[in-house]
Amino acid sequence: MKRVVLGVLLCCFVCRPAVAQSGQEGAASKDPLSAWLRRDFQHSRNFIAKAAEIMPEGSYGMRPGLQPEVRTFGQIVGHLANFNYLLCSDAKAEKNPAADQDFEKLTSKAELIKAVNAAFSYCDGVYASITDSMLMNSIMATADDGKKVPALRISRLIINTSHNQEHYGNIVTYMRIKGMVPPSSMAQ
Repeated sequence: MKRVVLGVLLCCFVCRPAVAQSGQEGAASKDPLSAWLRRDFQHSRNFIAKAAEIMPEGSYGMRPGLQPEVRTFGQIVGHLANFNYLLCSDAKAEKNPAADQDFEKLTSKAELIKAVNAAFSYCDGVYASITDSMLMNSIMATADDGKKVPALRISRLIINTSHNQEHYGNIVTYMRIKGMVPPSSMAQ
């Protein structure tokens, strides 16, 4: 909980100058934290979706090294689908609509792209409708052991965006190993 509070405070200090510099003072100044989270989610979401799209099907089974505990590219995409559903369902305070599925077990590029894009679309709703005051609402979140524990809504959304970014970093490495340019390095 201490980490969440520190994260919220950090975001408050970071968001205000970022909104002011972007020239979007109007609506964003009313809810700068939620605006920042929304942009952060969209940013990582778009890079992950594009990377999944451009990685060749034959590389979805690729993993760096020979360690079986290291996820393949496809398993990372499936893992991101699983966790976007989990974290956003917690933030929405509703049952995970994909709780009975494990997208990490999918192997085809088409199925994995469909799964991760559906998970991102599911998350779009919470990021689009969130306000700063809603971020501070207490919810029940899913702990590592599957039990529900009290948390602030903001914690689930910050964890979701940072988790996406963490695994996008893995994706970048996999793409570079294959000699590919990741979406974040492509000319805009």
